[in-house]
Formats: sequence, structure tokens, C-alpha cells
Amino acid sequence: MSDSSKPKLVPAQPAGLWFAFRKSISRLQDWFAIQSSLVRLVVLVLALLIPGSALYSISLTQKQAILAEQIKAMVIEGETGEGGSALKDLPVVFGTGSVLGFLEKHPIERIVVIYRALMWTVSERILLVESRGRQYAYYPSDMETKIFADKAVTAPWGSKLVFIPRSELSARNLELLERLDLRFSDARPLSEKRSWASAASGLLSAALMLGLLGFLYLQLKGQFKSLKFIEPAQIRGSIDELVGMEDIKAEVAQIKDQYQRRAEYAEYGISKPFNVMFSGPAGTGKTKLASYLAKELNLPILFHSAANLETGFVAGGSNTLTRIVAMAKRRRRCIVFLDEAQDLFMKRGGRHRKFDDDTANTLLSVIDGVRSRSDAKIIWIVASNFSSESMQMDEAMLRRFQMKVDFRLPNRDERRAIIGHYLAQRAEKVLPDLDLHQIVAVTEGCSPADLETIVNQAGIMAVQAGEMIGAKTLMRAAERVLVGNVNSNTTQDRERDRRIIAVHELGHFLVDLDYERQRTHDDWEQILADMRTLKISLKANPRTNALGFVFHKQRSNLLKTKDDIEHDVRVLLGGMANEELFFGEEGTTNGAHNDITRVTQLLHHAVGEMGMYRKTRLNFGALTRDNAGPALDEETRNIMEAQNERLYRETKAVLTGFKPLTEHLVGKLLAANEMTLSEALQEIRNFESARAVLA
Repeated sequence: MSDSSKPKLVPAQPAGLWFAFRKSISRLQDWFAIQSSLVRLVVLVLALLIPGSALYSISLTQKQAILAEQIKAMVIEGETGEGGSALKDLPVVFGTGSVLGFLEKHPIERIVVIYRALMWTVSERILLVESRGRQYAYYPSDMETKIFADKAVTAPWGSKLVFIPRSELSARNLELLERLDLRFSDARPLSEKRSWASAASGLLSAALMLGLLGFLYLQLKGQFKSLKFIEPAQIRGSIDELVGMEDIKAEVAQIKDQYQRRAEYAEYGISKPFNVMFSGPAGTGKTKLASYLAKELNLPILFHSAANLETGFVAGGSNTLTRIVAMAKRRRRCIVFLDEAQDLFMKRGGRHRKFDDDTANTLLSVIDGVRSRSDAKIIWIVASNFSSESMQMDEAMLRRFQMKVDFRLPNRDERRAIIGHYLAQRAEKVLPDLDLHQIVAVTEGCSPADLETIVNQAGIMAVQAGEMIGAKTLMRAAERVLVGNVNSNTTQDRERDRRIIAVHELGHFLVDLDYERQRTHDDWEQILADMRTLKISLKANPRTNALGFVFHKQRSNLLKTKDDIEHDVRVLLGGMANEELFFGEEGTTNGAHNDITRVTQLLHHAVGEMGMYRKTRLNFGALTRDNAGPALDEETRNIMEAQNERLYRETKAVLTGFKPLTEHLVGKLLAANEMTLSEALQEIRNFESARAVLA
């Protein structure tokens, strides 16, 4: 399944400040909806403290600004008064009582007002009242300063005011003022410190604002890294642009129709909630179809991996599901998509469960058939790669899904269409009249995602080689994707190992070739078209820890006969049998470890599960599932060993007749390091023709 080459109709990220603002508000509401009551209360209190402290700071600042204007007026009025610009060297004592009372009761010779700016428009004032040869220091409060300023206009001592900025004092006088500040600091009225209260209130408001914004940012960044709804406008493409698998698209179209016409379906008694299960191999487009369905229905969609529900904490998965439900209910109409959820379908209480049962129980309660009308508008799509044949599913979970869509791997025609689609996206860099027959055959069993990877890899190789994408480029890309990154450095300097590997790999190839020659009656063109082997290589494959490999096509037939299974076993045994022919029984290597493992699995499937080679057709493998019974009964073991020995003898007999041919091919393979099917068949025909002439 793949996107077609039509142009994209909607940008992936819609622009505009309004959209960004709405998205931010929506995410904030989602976060608020999933929090506990305590967290909500704390956030609300902080939100109220921010404007409260800001208003308090503003009110204090306004009051201090009014006071500063009054002091400024006093300065202007006092500039015409008599007196020097410096302090007299007189003893200074702290004035007791009110400064206004002192001025009314004592003769005043001069009043020196020393002021300095504290913050913005706020000033600090010190009054030095000279009377009878002494100076009395006063630190008037705001109220006293206001009354003092009002009476200075008409009082007899008003003309004796002298205003001196603290910054203009001499060093000697400044030292005197500092000693006064230190001596009389505790005697200052509290009203003088209200300027700092204003500053502290403003700083508190700013700190609360920054703290709350930082807290919300970290919360949203962590929470919505895995939990966030994607709006329909952010989804690129549509369901009509998919290539292949029309049957699956029809199933999704049915879901869309049932959701859009809920009222009409309800008249026929179909009113169950929308629980949909997508199942099938990885890479078949389950996530893509879910996103396209969301766009078709104009619904926001939340993507979350069910594997991430495993948090390592008690009730971690159920708590995450609860948060998802809270976010979904806030939107009322949306899609929740849980991917990789096969473990959630496992039977509860099993020994091999990865998820706590409370996670599955929470999901069961969420997607059950008893929901409110608003909850029924939420579509739950749970995707999994499970196979009901190999896993025991929880029946209660399966019953929750009345809609099931089974995804599958694309067939031959669909693979051709998908590869053609991805090549059409880079048509200017693709050779014309490209033959896709071989690449389609090689990719049997590949998912659409695998096909896209192969085409992308072909593009990378074409760029690096400075050439157009052709059939050979696609085949090299398929080998890189399906086989892995191979290299010849591992065995390049080890001639003995290279010869053993060549003998081993040719053993696999020649057994398969003998079977095809008998089937086609030596029709070489048919052999070239049908044979699975595409290349024999002496390059090491780190992916499988193999020192050589045979690159072959996947078989297209899904059902295997007894003869097919026996042929697969012979081909697998061909490597070890050829080693024994050339190097003796003592010369066989551990290179056949993977082959023997696969032979054991095939024979166990044939004997233990399919009942082949038995008098009765019984599946004894079903008795050993989940390790409930013995690993292998004695009769099954004996039959497997007997059949393995028989097939090994037959394989060795076939390869004995090919020993001279094997010697010839080994030499060619060692020289070339790898050999394609067409090259190998040509060498075989040339060798047989030369032998016939000599005979």
C-alpha cells in the first residue's frame, strides 16, 4: 500500500498565528484535563497570585510616585531659601517625637533635607533640623512628609529649608550621613521600606509568571512528546491516494460510512461504540490508514504506542490510559490510535505477559459497550501484529471489537504498482522502459514499507554512482535491504575459509538446481525464470553472522506439500553434505549451524505438528505449546532423526554426481568472489558441453 503520485492537497504544518494559538491552548487544556485535583488547585492559586502581586506592586508604585512628586515640589520651593550647600559641623542627635511637633516647640535656625533616589521615582529623605547649636536627625514617614510639605508653604520655618541631593555631598559629609544611617537604622519608620515591598511584589509576580510558564513548558514538553492530538489539517494526503489493497480500503470506507451515518445505523439496532482492530504484518499501512481516516472524518487523532504503556511503575500503564481518556473526552469527537498492541491482547494472568493486567483491565473498561453518548463518538483503533495461530488471545478483549480489518502483504500486481509509484516520484532519474519483473519476484513477502525502503536505497546508490536508476540498481538495493551490508574483508585473506564457504554455498545451489532440472526437463530458460537462487556470494553477512550467502527469491506458494518440505530440507543439508564430500566427515564445520536449526524446525513441523510420516494425523506440537507438556516425545524424535538421515543420504548422493562440476564452479567463484544465477547456469552449460565433447 502506498501513496500515489498525485500532488499533496494540504500542507503538513498549517501556517498562521491563529492556528498556533489555538493549538497551544488546546494542548494546555489537554494537560489540565489529565492532572489530579491537587495539581489543578496549585496551578489556579499560582495563576491568581500572579495578577494579585502585580496589582499590589502597581498600587505601591503609584503611591510612591505621588510622594515623589510632593518631594519634587518641596525641592523647587526650597531652592529660594537661605542656607549653605553643606552641612554644618554640629553635634547630631536622633530627634524624638514628631518632627512637626519639634518644629512648633523649638526655635529653628535651618532645616536641611537630604534626599536620594531609591528606585525609579521613589526617594529617601533625611531631615537635619538645626536648633540651638545642635542638629536633630529625623526620618519622616510618608504621612509626616505629606503634612510637612503642606505646612512648609505657610509655616515660619518654611523659608529655612535647604535641599541637598545625597550625591552632591562632600566626602566628609557623606561619611557623616553613613554614620547616621548606621546609628539610626532601627529608628526608621516602616513606611520608608514600602518602596522595597513594591519592588519585592513586582519581582514576586515576575518570578511566579516565569516559574509557572517554565513549569507548564516542561510539563507540556514531556507529556506531549508521547501524548498529543494531531489535527486533521496537519495530515498530508488522503485515503484515495493509496495504491493497492482495494479490499482493505473498502473496509476503512465502511468504518467512515458507519460513523458519519450513526443515526441511520442506530435505527437498525447498530449502536455499539466504535472500537476498531487493525491486525497484520508490520509495514502494511495500518498507521497511515488510521491517519487518513481521521482526515476523512475531520477528527483529531492521537497516536500512542502501546509498548510505551510499560513504564516500570505500578499502575503506570493504566494511568497513561486514564490520561488518554481524559484528553479524548475533552474533545468528544476524536480518534485514539494505539499501535503495537499485540501484548494487550494476550490472555490475562499468563506468565509471559509484558503488561500488567491492570493495563488490560483499564482498556477493557474504556472500550466496553456501556458508554455515554459523548463517549460513543470516540473511535478507538488498536493496531497489532499478532497471529491468532501462534498466540492465545484474551476473549474478553477480542469481543470488544466489532470492526476488524485484517491487513496483508501485497501480491505480485500490487508490488509492481507500489514500486512503480515510488519510481514515478523520481521519474526524471529512472531509466525508461524499466523491467520490474525480477525486482517484483525478489520482493515476494515484502511489505509496502520494505518496497519504499528498497526504492530509496536504489536512489542513494544511483546518486553515489552518478547514474540513473535501472533494474540492476534496484536489484543491488534489494540485496542491501533484504540481505544486509555484506563485505569481503572478513575472509579475503583466509583462503581455506573461502574455499570451504564456496563448497558449502554451492552445495545448496546444486541441490536446488537438480530439482529444477528434473521438474523442467532441462529447460534452461524456464530454470532461469523459476529458480529461487539469484546470486552466490563469498561476502560475509554481519546480519546473520554468515561468511557467505545465497541470495534467493521468496516462494510465492503459501501452501507447502510434503515434497516441498523435503526439498527445502535437502537444500539446507546440501551445504554440510558437500563439505563432507570434499573434506571428509572430520572436515565439516560449524558453518552449517543455521542450516541444521532450520532443518530441525521444518522436520518438527512436518512430524510433530502435521503428523507426516505417522500412522495417524495428529498435532503433537499443540500439546507442548506454552511449555505445558514435554519438549519432545520419543517417537517424534525417532521419526525426525530417521527422516533426516534419509534426506541427508539422498542429498549426498545427488552432490556426489556433481563433484567435478563443483570443483569447476568453486574455482570460478573464488576468482570472482560472487556469481549470479545467469553466470552460474552458463558456466554449468559450458562445463557439460566440454565434458560431452571429450566423451
